[in-house]
Amino acid sequence: MAERSFATEVQKLRIGAGQEFHGEGILAVTKALLQSGVSYVGGYQGAPISHLMDVLGDAQEILEELGIYFENSASEATAGAMLGASVHYPMRGAITFKSTVGFNVASDALANLSSGGVNGGAMVIIGEDYGEGSSIMQERTHAFAMKSQMWLLDPRPNLTAIVDMVQKGFELSEASNTPVILELRLRSCHLHGSFIAKDNIGPAMTIQQALEHPQRDLSRIVLPPMNFAHEQEKVTQRWPAAVKYITEHALNEFVADDGQDIGIILQGGLFNNVNRALELLNQSDIYGNSRVPLYIMNVTYPVIDEEVVRFCQGKRAVLLVEEGQPDYIEQNIQAVLRRAGATAVLHGKDMLPVAGEYTPAAVTKGILAFLRAYAPERLDEDSLPALALPNDDPRSPLAPRIDPALVQGRPPGFCTGCPERPIFAALTLAQREVGEHYVAADIGCHLFSINAPFNIGATTMGYGLGSASAAAFNSKSAGKRAIAVMGDGGFWHNGLTSGVGNAVFNENDQVLLVVDNDYSAATGGQDVLSSQAENPTRSTKHPIEAAVRGVGVTWAKTVTNTYDVAQMKEVFIDALTTDVKGPKVIIAQSECMLNKQRREKPAMQQAIKAGHRATQDRFGVDPETCTGDHSCIRISGCPSLTIAENPDPMRDDPIAQVISSCVGCGLCGENAHAAALCPSFYQAKLITNPTWWDRAKLSVRNWYIARLQRGIERRLVGIEPA
Repeated sequence: MAERSFATEVQKLRIGAGQEFHGEGILAVTKALLQSGVSYVGGYQGAPISHLMDVLGDAQEILEELGIYFENSASEATAGAMLGASVHYPMRGAITFKSTVGFNVASDALANLSSGGVNGGAMVIIGEDYGEGSSIMQERTHAFAMKSQMWLLDPRPNLTAIVDMVQKGFELSEASNTPVILELRLRSCHLHGSFIAKDNIGPAMTIQQALEHPQRDLSRIVLPPMNFAHEQEKVTQRWPAAVKYITEHALNEFVADDGQDIGIILQGGLFNNVNRALELLNQSDIYGNSRVPLYIMNVTYPVIDEEVVRFCQGKRAVLLVEEGQPDYIEQNIQAVLRRAGATAVLHGKDMLPVAGEYTPAAVTKGILAFLRAYAPERLDEDSLPALALPNDDPRSPLAPRIDPALVQGRPPGFCTGCPERPIFAALTLAQREVGEHYVAADIGCHLFSINAPFNIGATTMGYGLGSASAAAFNSKSAGKRAIAVMGDGGFWHNGLTSGVGNAVFNENDQVLLVVDNDYSAATGGQDVLSSQAENPTRSTKHPIEAAVRGVGVTWAKTVTNTYDVAQMKEVFIDALTTDVKGPKVIIAQSECMLNKQRREKPAMQQAIKAGHRATQDRFGVDPETCTGDHSCIRISGCPSLTIAENPDPMRDDPIAQVISSCVGCGLCGENAHAAALCPSFYQAKLITNPTWWDRAKLSVRNWYIARLQRGIERRLVGIEPA
């Protein structure tokens, strides 16, 4: 159950030639694929292209009507290897995944693909997860394009440019027999706009036709001596063919190149930010009519030498706007200009930030520095935007308004009611009894355990690599065992082989915790092999415990209710102290609360609207009982558990309080029980549309409570202050 359904929006994909398409970036990319005649599409979900996979899944009926095969790949490597279908056949194929982390996994397949080359067009659609919205290490896809010689497309961030580049990307791939990368930055995936559509077309060759007519070309297989020929072919044939297509079809753009002696070269994906900066400096308008010459590189690899030299001819200085580091493009253009004997001075990261996202503020300051150095007459220094001021200037919107020491950091954490929170609460309690252990973390929601209040986890080496990253800690004489963590998504991604299989083979004594929340939850709630949901197009309900036992694990336990903190604690203690040799695997199983609420909330609202009885569990804290020591908060960290003013005038410490965001998971009470904390928590049921029996029980309870309280009130007479 993905976090968002596109069942309604995908109907827009049926519109034909001449009609105007309105929608989100990822919908536009899907429409572009259908207009380009793809034969097959695959990929692995991951921000910012998770929703692209969801769109493709919801558009399954439309894809099948056109004869297009689609699958949710098991990993990025699986997706990359899919493009092998385009090696011998004139079939267009596309895959998608998340930027450099996806390429890290898929690089072996894609390196072989780009070595042998392709017959049909092959495209990798990348969600470039870079900058302040990123969740990964800060690297660039550009390095993979250079390493394997795959052409890198970085179109302007508007729907028309993106859709056109999909079509032209396939043509470029076929013209040069080289796979291409379409780089979509985080915001491009989700921007809204419009473009004039074309008709959807079926593939030139379907998967069925390819299967019925097997083909092979020995020269395309990466094996000596052909792999040596491939290297020469890349340089002598494919590169010139790519340059020819890019030049003839004007994939890169020249703006206002009218003989001025300065100019700006930029990546296509940065056009909006650069134009906004020029607009703020009164050098352009909102429509992109720049008064400063621009060379827009919608293709950032390969660099087209002739275009660069032509743009720089007669110019004193040029500024290159290249986001991220290393400065691959700047080095390349410097070499091009020096070889051509050009006299233009090239500036780049000497005027712009060396690393980090090129926000409008960063780009504006860089362009301002360039114009001050080479064209100060263009500037009105009295009307510069406030963001051009130094950050320590009080007039700047970026100036600190409060002492940074007074601002408390708010690290990311588990959602309210998350079933993973009790797992780490239980591990915290277990380690109080058996001592602290080394814990290797992994990619996924469970990585939030590294933050307070749990502070559990020392490393994160990659998706599904939690077990492998603890492999070195395998001492036969040590009195403790390493603990490794991975999620069900990471487990099926590659954790079963690289982690569990490796631990079995090497007789590793680690304890592996597999957090099974029913979905690939961190990427939006997509199903995986072990999901319990009925999926009409995928095979689910394959137990993780059966898989680990299948590769040789002898000690494996599945806990089906992670909210039972006492049970979870005992399972951890057992795993850390047992005499059984080899890896010990704990599968902690409870459904992701976000997905559960997405399913249950609409059903409850519908029932309430229809007048049916509906109940919701709610937890609270008795203010008279709470001592205010806040142990419950320290061991839980739930966002709905906070503090409130103490109603007792004799006590200063604030008490614990459960606020209305509580989803009734019961963890706070379970923690209090497992850790032998105070008995101040209570559970209540909120009943909507009560029956006559509910009302009768309430009346009896109110009468009985009032009767008991009258005795207390009589004893207090004369004691209460006047």
